[in-house]
Amino acid sequence: MCAASSASILDIGGADVGNAAPHDGAASPLEAAGVRHDLPLCVDLDGTLLRTDALHEQLLVAATRWRLLRRLPGWLRRGGAHLKQQLAQAVPLDVATLPYDEALLTYLRAQRVSGRRLVLATAADRRLADAVNAHLGLFDEVIASDGGTNLRGDTKAARLCATFGERRFCYVGSDRSDLAIWHKAAGAVFANSRHGIVRAARAGTPVEARIGAARPRLSALRRALRPHQWSKNLLVFIPILAAGALTDGSGWLSALFMFAAFCCAASGIYLINDLTDLAADRRHPRKRYRPFASGDLPVVYGAAFAPPLIVASGLLALRCGAAAAGVVGAYVLLSLVYSLKLKEKPLVDVFGLAALYSIRLFGGGIASDHPVSLWLMMFSSFLFFSLACTKRDAEMISVRREKEDRLRRRGYLADDQRMLEMMGIGASFVSSMVLALYVENNAESTQWSHPQWLWAMVPLLLFWQCRLWLATSRGYMLDDPVVYASRDWVSQGVAVLLAVVYLLAVAPV
Repeated sequence: MCAASSASILDIGGADVGNAAPHDGAASPLEAAGVRHDLPLCVDLDGTLLRTDALHEQLLVAATRWRLLRRLPGWLRRGGAHLKQQLAQAVPLDVATLPYDEALLTYLRAQRVSGRRLVLATAADRRLADAVNAHLGLFDEVIASDGGTNLRGDTKAARLCATFGERRFCYVGSDRSDLAIWHKAAGAVFANSRHGIVRAARAGTPVEARIGAARPRLSALRRALRPHQWSKNLLVFIPILAAGALTDGSGWLSALFMFAAFCCAASGIYLINDLTDLAADRRHPRKRYRPFASGDLPVVYGAAFAPPLIVASGLLALRCGAAAAGVVGAYVLLSLVYSLKLKEKPLVDVFGLAALYSIRLFGGGIASDHPVSLWLMMFSSFLFFSLACTKRDAEMISVRREKEDRLRRRGYLADDQRMLEMMGIGASFVSSMVLALYVENNAESTQWSHPQWLWAMVPLLLFWQCRLWLATSRGYMLDDPVVYASRDWVSQGVAVLLAVVYLLAVAPV
């Protein structure tokens, strides 16, 4: 039994004990404090060894498959253990890509080297637990839910006491449901637990080690909302600028409401997109660090925040009228269909991306009462299609670097890259030609005081698009051309020059 006082051990283990390497034959500081390492160490899986909850991820997958979704109520009526068993069979997870807690793994490996018996004791279904154990090759025994018994809380505590004896095992856990087990254990190891849980557990159980601290959720949620992507929603102001209505205060205010509506809708869709792309993101060299994929943010946060954000987007758009709300609704619907299915279809996906850009433009025109002209529609359509091809081409380059044969959850093969580049670059030049024809056609228009200055926009925009393609071919593009441009000093310089040219064109005579 762990003889040392909980306070002294916590002070020693309060640092990142899990990162400590095993001592060659010498006692570790914890062993010197009297902690018995001859007792088996039982380790929880969800939220402890894993930085995510496997059941929540399986439920998310089942929610996107009608065949499974309609069977969930029946499974649940037969109990949590049966639900987990059925989901483990129907929605197998790739255990090789799941986010494991590396600090805890280091600690466990050190314990195994010292000869300690390790047991994976989890409320997850045995099928998943056995797969994790086979992947890690770390545990001597697996104790898990079996379809009839849900090993959580008091039930798990009773099973461990029946197997090893009360106070004859130590336990690694993380959340409040583990308190019942810690109260029966000889020693407690906390993995990223909150201070309140640590205080409650240590009142009756000596502390063996405390590994890491509770992860801040707010910063991870902010990253998941991707506010840096909101720059795309500035498109709602383009119809006002194209109409030369710089003094239309009510139009600008309405466009501002539409900007906020699209920001809420986009963030809600990004949450849904990340939840549906978990498996693919975890295999991606950069996307695996996204909040949900890395386990920095529980997947339940995405399910909880996405619907309110989408509802808020509709309410904000209603401020601009029913038509504007309809546009935002169309944007949400298309985004959902794109996230769930269209992104897997070659060519359909890039046309879908271009349509999402165009919807923002039309939404701004409807809200501000400056409808999108035919010229602006033609120019923007080719421009947006080019940007969509740029985004997909950047992903194709990533596939080539990873030496894979296709994009995950995409319909393209590695050899399709050249075709994407041809279509995208061609669309860039066509958009510039349409802009040149517009300038020529409106040379005598009273809308512009000095329409000759508009000619400067043609080479500037063509140069900018060519630079994006050059950056893409060199591997500088990080998936999204708009975000890349917002951080690129050359693109920023082009934006400043375009603003100067525009002001010269509308300046009073």
